[in-house]
Amino acid sequence: RDMQAQVARCKSIATNILMAAGETRAEAPTETTLHALFDELAHEWEQARNPPRFDYRNQSGPDPRIVTDAGLRQMVFNVLDNALEASPDWVALGVRCEDDAVVVVADAGPGFEPGILQRLGTPYNSSKGRPGGGLGLFLSVNVARTLGGRLQAENRPQGGAVVTVTLPLAAIAIEDPDDDGQE
Repeated sequence: RDMQAQVARCKSIATNILMAAGETRAEAPTETTLHALFDELAHEWEQARNPPRFDYRNQSGPDPRIVTDAGLRQMVFNVLDNALEASPDWVALGVRCEDDAVVVVADAGPGFEPGILQRLGTPYNSSKGRPGGGLGLFLSVNVARTLGGRLQAENRPQGGAVVTVTLPLAAIAIEDPDDDGQE
């Protein structure tokens, strides 16, 4: 089981590296809605990782039709996995949508070291001290940038960290073919 998990993680890292380079592992984009995507992601992640406490809140009013692919999904999983590693007892995922889709992941771990925050988005920027450390966050930053969005991280005043991913809806929304702007 551990070996299968590591193989799956390697595949997802390879997918992210290829996506950051503008390539894919032939995993086709799929159509869904914003709510369905994040409800499914939250459920899949919780089932796969089984954290003691996982708080998921979808506070998104609008539920636009969107297109998603493995890169977007893996980006969220990477951020959640990092939060769980830092905070094994509690992770939170929140989603809201106004002009942009905003995904917020919070944890109760030690927070980011100042040097890590200053170099956010650079490869191998990690305090984990192991090979490959920092690649997940690097790839997540690049997926967000590729979609015209951004990934920001900060420490919470009460301890722990918050990672916020902001994606413009225009980058992922599917235009309604019946809405041609004419009345």
